[in-house]
Amino acid sequence: MTQTSVAVLPANLNVLSVASEMYPLIKTGGLGDVVGSLPGALRPYGIKTHTLLPGYPSVMEALEERRVIKNFENVLGYSVTLWEGVTKDRALFVIDVPALYNRAGNPYGSPTGQDWPDNGIRYAVLARIGAFIAQGDLEHWQPAVVQTHDWHSALVAAYLHYDGVKAAPVSHVIHNLAFQGIFPCNKLEEFGLPAHAFALEGLEYHGQISFLKGALLFANRLTAVSPTYAEEIQTLEHGMGFDGLLRARSMVLNGILNGLDLSEWDPMTDSAVTFPYTVGDNVGRRANKRVLQAEFGLPQKADTFLLGLVSRLTTQKGVDILAEIVPRLFEWNMQLIVVGVGDREIMRSLAELQSRYPHHLACHLSYSEVLGHKMHSAVDASLIPSRFEPCGLTQLHALRYGSVPIAARVGGLSDTIVDANSAAIAEGVANGILFSPTNSETLLAAIRRAYALFQQKSVWARLQRNGALHDVSWEGKAAGYAQLFRELAGYLPSHHNTHDEIAPRRGDILQRPFRTLRKIQPARMPLGGQKSESLKRTGTYA
Repeated sequence: MTQTSVAVLPANLNVLSVASEMYPLIKTGGLGDVVGSLPGALRPYGIKTHTLLPGYPSVMEALEERRVIKNFENVLGYSVTLWEGVTKDRALFVIDVPALYNRAGNPYGSPTGQDWPDNGIRYAVLARIGAFIAQGDLEHWQPAVVQTHDWHSALVAAYLHYDGVKAAPVSHVIHNLAFQGIFPCNKLEEFGLPAHAFALEGLEYHGQISFLKGALLFANRLTAVSPTYAEEIQTLEHGMGFDGLLRARSMVLNGILNGLDLSEWDPMTDSAVTFPYTVGDNVGRRANKRVLQAEFGLPQKADTFLLGLVSRLTTQKGVDILAEIVPRLFEWNMQLIVVGVGDREIMRSLAELQSRYPHHLACHLSYSEVLGHKMHSAVDASLIPSRFEPCGLTQLHALRYGSVPIAARVGGLSDTIVDANSAAIAEGVANGILFSPTNSETLLAAIRRAYALFQQKSVWARLQRNGALHDVSWEGKAAGYAQLFRELAGYLPSHHNTHDEIAPRRGDILQRPFRTLRKIQPARMPLGGQKSESLKRTGTYA
C-alpha cells in the first residue's frame, strides 16, 4: 500500500506485543514496566494489544479465563501449547513449554545469578511463535502490527524476512542497545535460521550471531525509548557497534519517551507511602523523610540534605563513581540511602562505606519494589549518574513524587529534566540538576550545586513543584505509538521514508561498522552459558 493509498481507518487496531517480561507478572527492570503499562495507555487510541509472553510460573499462575487456542507440534524441536487469557485487564497469549520456562529464578537466570545456558533457544521459540502469529496462524485473531522489544523477541523480524511470506509489519523497540543477544554461530540451525543468515548482511556479528541485529536490520520501523537516545545510538560512542547500521536505517528510526502508569505512581493512593500527599504538596514528604531516616537508622534531621539512589548497582548506572565520592559528600550536612542490587564489587564497596559512615550512609542491597516507591516519597534528591540511559524511569518516578533528580545529561534524562541553571530558575521552569560528562568530579559538583539550592527553601520548593507537575504520563507518548502503528498498517500516510534504503547496498554498508569497531565490547545480557553484566534476580531496577 503506497503512502497515497490509505485505507479506511478502523475503529480498533490489533497489535501483538512480543516480550520477555511484563509488570506485574514478571519484571527485572524498565522493560517490564513499559510492556505492562503501554497497552492500557494505547487503549483510548483504539489500539487493542495482545502480549505474547513465555509461560514462566508467575505468568501461568496469574493467567485467568484461560483457554488453549493452538498446539504447535514442532517449534525448533519443542511441542508448544499456546494459551489465551487475561490478567488485570491485559490480554495475553502465553507459550507453555515447561522444559524451557517452568524454572525458579528470574526470566534469564537461576537463583544463583547464572544465565540459563539455553537462553538462546528459549527466546528463539518466543520469537518463532510471534512470527507464526504475525503470519496469520491464529484463525480467530490476526495482528495488524507486531511490536517487539529488545533482543529477546528481535528474531521475529528475522524469521519473517527469511520465511519470505506475507505477514504483519514489525516495529521494534530499542530499550537498551547494550543487550544484544549474542550466541555462537553453530546455533544457527538450532534456532531455525538458514545458513545464509550467517553473513554481514544477516545476523553475523564478530563471528557470532546477534538476535538484536535481526530486528535492527529487518524490522519495518525502529523506535528508541527517547528522542535523545535515538540520536545517541547513531554515534560511535553510544552505538555499541551498531551505529553504522542505525545511521543507514535512520529514516525508519525515531524516539518516543516512556511514560508512567499514574495509577501505580500516585503519592496519595500509593500503599508504599507512609504519609500520603497530593502531587506537588511537600507537607507529607517532610513526614515521610523522618520515617525513612528512622527506618534506615539515620539521624532524623529535617535540615539534612537526604540523597537517594534507587537503581541497578552497575557501572552503566554510574554507581561506581558515586562510591568514589561518598566520603567527600559527608563533609557537608548530607545523608545517602542506596536501594538496589547488582555488581558484587560495587555492593561490597557500598557495604564497606556504610560501616565507615553509619550516621550518613545506609544501604538496602537487594531489590524492593516497595522501597523504590517509598524512597521517592521521602528523599530530597534522587541520584541518577548513568553513563548512558536510554530513557530512564527513575527520574520520572522522582519528578512525580517531588524528589529533585540529579542526573547525567544523557539519553532520556536530558529529554525529561530541565537543568536548574540561572536562566531556567529565573523563568520558573527548572525541575532538576543535569551534569556532564559523567565522572566523579562532575557528579560531586552537581550535588554541591543541588545542596546550595536546597538551602534556598523557596527555590527548592519550586523545583519540586515543577517536577511534580511535569507530565510523566503515557498521554502523548502513547499517541506517538498509535500513529506509528496506523502508519505501518496503512491507515495513515507515513511521515517516514519507509523505503528500505540499504537493501541494494546492505553488504557494503554493514561491512564498515562491523569490521572497524571490533574493539568495542558492549554489555550483553544474557550470554549463553556466561554470567551477565548485571546480577540476575527476581527483580531489579531500570
